[in-house]
Amino acid sequence: MHQFIDGEYRAGTSPDAITLDDPSTGESFDTIQLASADDVDAAVQAARRAFAAWSKATPTDRADVLTRIANALKDRAEEFAQAESRQTGKPIRLAREFDVPGTIDNVAFFAGAARNLEGRATAEYSPDHTSSIRREPIGVVGSIAPWNYPLQMAGWKVLPAIAAGNTIVLKPSELTPTTSLMLAELACDAGLPAGVFNVVTGRGPTAGAHLVNHPGVDMVSFTGSTAVGKQVIRAAADSVKRVHMELGGKAPFVVFDDADLDAAAHGAVAGSLINTGQDCTAATRAYVQRPLYDEFVAMVSRLMAGVRLGPTNDVATDLGPLISFPQQRRVAEMVDRARADKATIVCGGGIPGGDLAAGSYFQPTVIVGAAQQSEIVQSEVFGPVLVVLPFDTDDEGLSLANDTPYGLAASAWTRDVYRSLRATREIQAGVVWVNDHIPIISEMPHGGYKQSGYGKDMSQYSLDEYTQVKHVMYDRTGVSEKAWHRTIFTLPGVTPAI
Repeated sequence: MHQFIDGEYRAGTSPDAITLDDPSTGESFDTIQLASADDVDAAVQAARRAFAAWSKATPTDRADVLTRIANALKDRAEEFAQAESRQTGKPIRLAREFDVPGTIDNVAFFAGAARNLEGRATAEYSPDHTSSIRREPIGVVGSIAPWNYPLQMAGWKVLPAIAAGNTIVLKPSELTPTTSLMLAELACDAGLPAGVFNVVTGRGPTAGAHLVNHPGVDMVSFTGSTAVGKQVIRAAADSVKRVHMELGGKAPFVVFDDADLDAAAHGAVAGSLINTGQDCTAATRAYVQRPLYDEFVAMVSRLMAGVRLGPTNDVATDLGPLISFPQQRRVAEMVDRARADKATIVCGGGIPGGDLAAGSYFQPTVIVGAAQQSEIVQSEVFGPVLVVLPFDTDDEGLSLANDTPYGLAASAWTRDVYRSLRATREIQAGVVWVNDHIPIISEMPHGGYKQSGYGKDMSQYSLDEYTQVKHVMYDRTGVSEKAWHRTIFTLPGVTPAI
C-alpha cells in the first residue's frame, strides 16, 4: 500500500513494481506497486473535492491542524529519522539532527504563517471607490519532489500550499516514498481533512507526467534537475498552469585572502559533504585567492581524509552512501573524466572496498587543476566532490563565481565588511552566506536565480507562490449615472462635451 489517496492507503494499479533498497547495504526492504494514471486521476479528484471545504476554512482552523501535525511529528521524530535514514542512506545523525527537526520547525512556522496572509490596506485609491485585496488559494497543486531530502521536500511543498488553503497531490521519488506517505497519514490522523494531502508513488514519465498535464491540476511545483524542470515547464505551458521550480545548483565557495582559513576549510568540508554532496546548495566550486590557495587545499584534504564512512545506523558515521549504484557510477565516471582531462585528484576519487563495497559509497574527493569550462566545474556532480580553483583579484573571483548557468546558492568568506557587501550584491544566487555555507531557516526564503529556477520555498514569501491576488472594488457613491459613462455613451438630454 504505497499510495495515500483521500485519507487512506491504497495499492498502486500499475503493473510496474520496484523494490526499495537500503543504499548502505544494497539489501531490499520493501516492494512497491507503482501508481498508474488512474491512481493519479483518483488523487486529483479527491483533492478537487476537498478543495471546496478546505479553501473556505478559516486561517485559525488551518493553523490549528498544522500545530497538531507539528506536535505529532515531534512525538514520532525517531521513527521518522530511522525511516529517512534507511530509505536514503543518510547517516542517522543527519536525519535526527537536521532532516526531522527542520521539518518539525517548518510545520510550526506555517501554522503561524497561515494566520498572516497579508494584502494591501483597504483604502480609497479612487475618489468614488474603496479597494481591497483578497489572497485566495489557487486550487489543486501537483508537486513532484526529489529523493535527496524526501521528508523536508515534502514539507517544503505541502506546508505552504495547505496553509494557504490549497489541496495537494504529491509525487515523491519512487526511490524514497516512505516518509512522505508517513507524513500524509500523520497529517490525516492529526485532523487534516481527507483529500487535502494525497501521495502517489510512481515514475516520472508516467505518474509525474500525467500529474503535470492533468486538467484538474491548477499549479505545478517541481524540485529536481534543470533538464527535467524544462520538460515540466513546457508541459505545464499547454494549460497555462502556474509553475514553481527549484532546480539544480553549482554553488561557488569564494575565499578571499583575508578569510579565517580554519573556518573556511571546515566550512568547505561540511558544505561539500552534507548529505554525501547530494544537495543542490552544496559547496561544489571553491575559488580561493592565491595567497591562501595551497594551504586551503592541504587543510581541506586533511579534514576530508578523516571523515568516517560507515553504517548509516551508527552515530559515529559521518558520511553515508550515495542514493544508488547508478548514482555511484555517475559520480565515479565524472571524476574519471576530470582525471583524464588533466585535473588532479588530491584525495579520494574512488569507490571504497571492504565492508563498504556492499553499499553505494564514494570517497570524499578534492580536485584541483580543472579548467573553468570543464564538466567537473560546470555540471552538477551530486556527490562528495569539491573542486578547488585559484583566483587573483576580487573581480576575477566574483566573475568566476557567476560563471555557470546556475544560481541557487553561494558563500563568501572574508573578514572585510566591504568585501562581503560587494560579494552579496554581485553574486547571482538566491542565497549568499557570509562565513558559513548551508544553514537554512524556516523564516527565510529558499529559491534560485538563472537556471536554478524561480519561486520560493519556506518563509512568508512561499505563500506568494500558492495564492492568487484578487482586487475587489466597491462603489461608494450609490449614483447610477457615473461621470465616466459619458466616455462610452451619451445620456438622453445631455450634450456631449466638445
